[in-house]
Amino acid sequence: MGQPESREAEHPQLPPGQRLQRGWPVTHYGPVPKFRPERWEFRAFGATADGDKHCWTHEEFAALPYTTVVADMHCVTKFSMLGAEWGGVRTATILELAPPAPEATHVMVWAEYGFSSNLRLEDFAAENCLFATHRSGELLTAEHGFPLRLIVPHLYAWKGPKWVRGIEYMTADRRGFWEERGYHNLGDPWREQRYSYQEEPGDGPEL
Repeated sequence: MGQPESREAEHPQLPPGQRLQRGWPVTHYGPVPKFRPERWEFRAFGATADGDKHCWTHEEFAALPYTTVVADMHCVTKFSMLGAEWGGVRTATILELAPPAPEATHVMVWAEYGFSSNLRLEDFAAENCLFATHRSGELLTAEHGFPLRLIVPHLYAWKGPKWVRGIEYMTADRRGFWEERGYHNLGDPWREQRYSYQEEPGDGPEL
């Protein structure tokens, strides 16, 4: 477990209320799933452009173009990691290989045990957003999301689930796992959008 270093006053690149963290704490809900490569599959489904479901085995997904980005991670529990190097497959690559329908506006990211997180399509398509397999040149550990976790640097880290298994394109927004349990629907750390009671009109799905 890393130790907190200091608050945003000494580090102006930190969002409000965050502290700089040494190390990388393990935070997740529920058990760590066992990885079975022969059963693993990544799916892109829902409102796809061609109406079909697109699937990759673990071997096929690992063969997709690999890239690295240097990006921060901001956890809603108030720690931030700055300048981490992430390696993996850009979300833009999946959007190109399995494009959404023109009417798609949101993405639901699905992970093990039915965990989910919703994103606006433009957030999912951000330039430095990627499905990470590595950090600092090394494979992710199981506790940190191996074999695949989503990194969305400009949003709180719960928007980037561990143990991702697929994405669902949606034509209307709906809340994911933590969003249904009181977390903010958008999760912008610079606006300190932590909890649903902070939502303004238009931030959440229409009732």
